[in-house]
Amino acid sequence: MKKNIWLWNHYATDMYKNHGGRHYWFAENLVNKGYEVAIFCANTYHNKTEYIDTKDKKYVIDKIDNISFVFVKTTISIGNGIKRVKNMSFFYFNLFSVAKDYVKLKRKPDIILASSVHPLTMIAGLQVAKKLGVPCICEVRDLWPEAIFSFNKVREKGFLGHILTLGEHWIYKKADALIFTKEGDTDHIKEKKWDTKQGGNIDLEKCYYINNGVDLEAFQKTSIENNVEDDDLNKDKFNVVYVGALRPVNNVGNILDAAKLLKGESDIQFLIYGEGNQKEMLDKRVIEEELINVKIKGYVNKRLIPYILSRSKVNILNYSQTQYNWARGNSSNKLFEYMASGKPIISTVKMGYSIIEKYKCGIELDRSTPEELAKAILKIKDMTKEQYENMSKNAKIGVRDFDFKELTEKLIHVIESIH
Repeated sequence: MKKNIWLWNHYATDMYKNHGGRHYWFAENLVNKGYEVAIFCANTYHNKTEYIDTKDKKYVIDKIDNISFVFVKTTISIGNGIKRVKNMSFFYFNLFSVAKDYVKLKRKPDIILASSVHPLTMIAGLQVAKKLGVPCICEVRDLWPEAIFSFNKVREKGFLGHILTLGEHWIYKKADALIFTKEGDTDHIKEKKWDTKQGGNIDLEKCYYINNGVDLEAFQKTSIENNVEDDDLNKDKFNVVYVGALRPVNNVGNILDAAKLLKGESDIQFLIYGEGNQKEMLDKRVIEEELINVKIKGYVNKRLIPYILSRSKVNILNYSQTQYNWARGNSSNKLFEYMASGKPIISTVKMGYSIIEKYKCGIELDRSTPEELAKAILKIKDMTKEQYENMSKNAKIGVRDFDFKELTEKLIHVIESIH
């Protein structure tokens, strides 16, 4: 009988809608390898009033591409306040009865993979797996609660910080296997002295690294099928492209500062795609500072991104150096989309376990100043054709290691090692 895998991700509702994303692609490839897969997610979309109607039941099921989606009833979540806490709590509590019903309807899983962002999904995964007598893989996609501490939302040394850290340790100890999306995340366990070599109770042998990535076949197909009619993209310019959120952590104002320094370079054009709480401020700056070499395009449908990136000359990974710990590496989805486009990348942060450095597909800045960014843009622009093509080729070759077909093989190795 085919192994039955349950993938639990509170926010996989977007993957159902978009027919893509980490767990959708894992599921798709697992199904192709003969596994049976169900994705459990919320019936709501984060920060949207839109939802999937469960018709007064605790869950509904839909099947696409031989993947069963189980939508667990919860509440609308807008923002990061009490509504989000309520949304997460409802999801957690309802998972228990939904799992019980789903076992009666289908059969019990062979393995549960419970994925963060928030820890309640992993806690539920461990508790339900114990009741069913099956292994549980906990997937940590963002080091929690370290990320909360780094944004000063909770004090690490405070009472709540202590409780959250105890919860994190409990999850790592109880999981049959741990998957981290950044190569250096296990350094966190060593720093805490939780590993067995330092007298702790977490065996690093059960820790695995599976980064984010891209469905290369779908990316290339989408790039061809979804052309964007935009004069700015099609002009014969040196297009410097940023795609992503317009929030403080992304520090997009730094790109505008670099653009200001390069106003004299008439063939360089900055194209910024995305939305966020800083868009209005950035739009205002473009007008007031007369940055005619910057076009802020706003929201863009994900299906158009491959084509947009194919029209760039260089893609910018732009982050704040101070608001996050980059020493453990990078698991940004757009890094792999940038690589798939086969264009050089500039990162405003020097990463630990650097993928850009490993594959020699771009430049990382020691200091994320506008001057350094402007200098890096000119360096790529002034490369010989051979140098530029080598960097582009390195990106295309390197991204093959992060194609979801390859990443699913890594996941299968984890699954088979504990079952």
